[in-house]
Amino acid sequence: MKVASSFHNHTNPQDVWYVLIGIPGLEDLHSWLAIPICSMYIVAVIGNVLLIFLIVTERSLHEPMYFFLSMLALADLLLSTATAPKMLAIFWFHSRGISFGSCVSQMFFIHFIFVAESAILLAMAFDRYVAICYPLRYTTILTSSVIGKIGTAAVVRSFLICFPFIFLVYRLLYCGKHIIPHSYCEHMGIARLACDNITVNIIYGLTMALLSTGLDILLIIISYTMILRTVFQIPSWAARYKALNTCGSHICVILLFYTPAFFSFFAHRFGGKTVPRHIHILVANLYVVVPPMLNPIIYGVKTKQIQDRVVFLFSSVSTC
Repeated sequence: MKVASSFHNHTNPQDVWYVLIGIPGLEDLHSWLAIPICSMYIVAVIGNVLLIFLIVTERSLHEPMYFFLSMLALADLLLSTATAPKMLAIFWFHSRGISFGSCVSQMFFIHFIFVAESAILLAMAFDRYVAICYPLRYTTILTSSVIGKIGTAAVVRSFLICFPFIFLVYRLLYCGKHIIPHSYCEHMGIARLACDNITVNIIYGLTMALLSTGLDILLIIISYTMILRTVFQIPSWAARYKALNTCGSHICVILLFYTPAFFSFFAHRFGGKTVPRHIHILVANLYVVVPPMLNPIIYGVKTKQIQDRVVFLFSSVSTC
């Protein structure tokens, strides 16, 4: 009888609509929080679309560094668009319902884009390593073919890592819990709705994070260690400054990407009692709009070629 009762308590997740409650504990501030999030999302869309447009249309920007930057801009655009519209619908219109299939789809795209963006940042670190350590071989090493293969490898690796998440959440048994204390769907948020053992989900998530993003960070650190060794062997201070300045914007973007991501990752798994839930969810919400908004600005401020093209574009528009 107990077995039968347990069986009947299990629900088909596809028959249930789930509820994203936004930021737990800050429900009264949702309408106000939506204003800066909406503003940042609009700036992120405009900035990244403009960056992609400039790189695609301007031949002087058809260099490896800018091709990788266009990939980063596309990833930022997709990440913010996969999350911000639903967040704003929750905050402003109380549209909290989401089907299980839609929730899993959003989960997949969020994790897929995150892993791909991490790979792109690694590729950009490799680009700076080649440019500074092997400047005479830069164009022969980073050919269009190599750049295309790097981009393809980033997408394929991300897909192979994230696709199993779909099976990991579909294999679980659910018993009627349908409230997700978040503004968007992610792997552990869905897994914790189950009345099943989620040890496999936890182990796979941690393992893949270490083998993908963790490995990317390690390789980025190695790249910049070798870059610094080369830079400090340059006798001229002016040349040193110029070499380091080309890495400045990339370092800012790396810190902007990984710091809140790892805070959110570890807070969700290990900081349940020490990090207030509303702080964790608020950081997770800002993470999907703040870096996509700031990345084009950082590169626009630090890169003279992009500045010049933006000024030329807007001066042409005003003249017309």
